[in-house]
Amino acid sequence: MPSFTRKAIMNAFLELLDERPLSKITIRDIVDRCGVNRNTFYYHFEDIPALIEAIVRDEADQLTREHSSVSSMEEMLDIAVSAILKYRRAALHIYNSANRDVYEQYLMQICHYVVARYFDTLTQERPVNAADRQLILHCYSCWCFGLITDWLNNGLREDIRPELNRLCALHSNVLLEVLERCEKQ
Repeated sequence: MPSFTRKAIMNAFLELLDERPLSKITIRDIVDRCGVNRNTFYYHFEDIPALIEAIVRDEADQLTREHSSVSSMEEMLDIAVSAILKYRRAALHIYNSANRDVYEQYLMQICHYVVARYFDTLTQERPVNAADRQLILHCYSCWCFGLITDWLNNGLREDIRPELNRLCALHSNVLLEVLERCEKQ
């Protein structure tokens, strides 16, 4: 569990990210915002990229704790989208920075997690061999990740959820058909 001071530093940084791009934020800005000194910052974080990684990791961990199961493709995509919308401007500022790789790494982990939870819900009564499971999870994780990164690349300009819900409606039962083919082979 993060300490009070560590959490205060993280929250101060998120507030600043909501106001300005990452390139315009310094450690001085962060410590002034939360009322601690630079040594306190460095006690908790090596630098700003380490702070970003800690925030993204903590958010990903919280998401996995809150969603132990996923019952539909719509819910699966909504979980991933909601994780971004929680800190919309901060997410865009991190995504459009030199630290994009850290953000993308955790976004892919989130996508994989929610896809796996949905897949596990569908396959409770169905045996699926490990190779097929891995291939299907990878494919659907990349699908989810690609949709969301395209949305991020377009600046999160509009609510993507209606489009995703329509895509899910058009795509309904496809994964069930894939699972039936797995059983037959």
